[in-house]
Amino acid sequence: MFIHAVSHYLPAQVVGNDHFTRLNGLSDEWITTRTGISERRKAAPGENTNTMSIEVVNHLMAKADLSTVDLIVGATYTPHDTIVTLAHVVQNHLNIADIPTVSVSSACSSLLNAIEIVEGYFALNKATRALVVVSEHNTGYYNEDDTVSGHLWGDGAAALLITRERQSDRDLTIKGLLTGGAAHAGKAVEAVVLQPLERGVIMPYGRDVFQNACVYMPKASLQILAKFGLTAADVDYVLPHQANLRISRNVMQTLGLPEEKLISNIQYLGNTGCAGCAIALSERWDSFQPGERIVVTVFGGGYSYGAMLVEV
Repeated sequence: MFIHAVSHYLPAQVVGNDHFTRLNGLSDEWITTRTGISERRKAAPGENTNTMSIEVVNHLMAKADLSTVDLIVGATYTPHDTIVTLAHVVQNHLNIADIPTVSVSSACSSLLNAIEIVEGYFALNKATRALVVVSEHNTGYYNEDDTVSGHLWGDGAAALLITRERQSDRDLTIKGLLTGGAAHAGKAVEAVVLQPLERGVIMPYGRDVFQNACVYMPKASLQILAKFGLTAADVDYVLPHQANLRISRNVMQTLGLPEEKLISNIQYLGNTGCAGCAIALSERWDSFQPGERIVVTVFGGGYSYGAMLVEV
């Protein structure tokens, strides 16, 4: 499989740490020391997961022809509508009839689950050109008064055109990916939850999330590398789920890699959920050089995890 093009969309409003200092007394130093986050984006009134999905697809259409897409996979854990999913609104927007249109939700690891669904459709010869859209409207659900996790979240979306055959010499080759569930581990089913009829996103066991993310992301990374006879030393960049800069640095330390090989946008975007890694790919797309290898690794509440190896 090949990633032919990728785009991202960010709401215009920037929310700095000073907002939370005024709101609940959390200082900029306190937030940045614990999370690495200095600012994040917030959707405007009228914006939501579905509208951001349409915006990011419009951005992608400026880079690639989407008229022959034969599969749409959407991913989010912050849906605007649980019936008319983001995948449906994208199909409607593109006006493409009679193609598979599905959505998936595995918390922050949903990006790789969505790409794995594409892999299955390709393997079964049911599709050849897939549009993957990941979009999160965290601020539509969060409780910003929550001093445990209210300051973590940001909004954003990304879209990827994935093809079964190479389209250009700038395509990223998806060498392989794996995903897994870790709901048996630690406080998995209660560590971080979003119950819309309750209080929104809460994280009563953040330390457990931290510890398991630091275990599963490097573990998955090494597993996908081993499938191709590679080690961490063969990697040019690591792109971990953008949950916490301390987690990302811990992952790099476990892999024995310098921070110069870390791709990170959490500092200025916050935790953008399953969209974070795809946004970062879009941001860095033009800087990747032929022959470089990138490992994308994710971890989500619930718990779920995954890793993907791509080459330029």
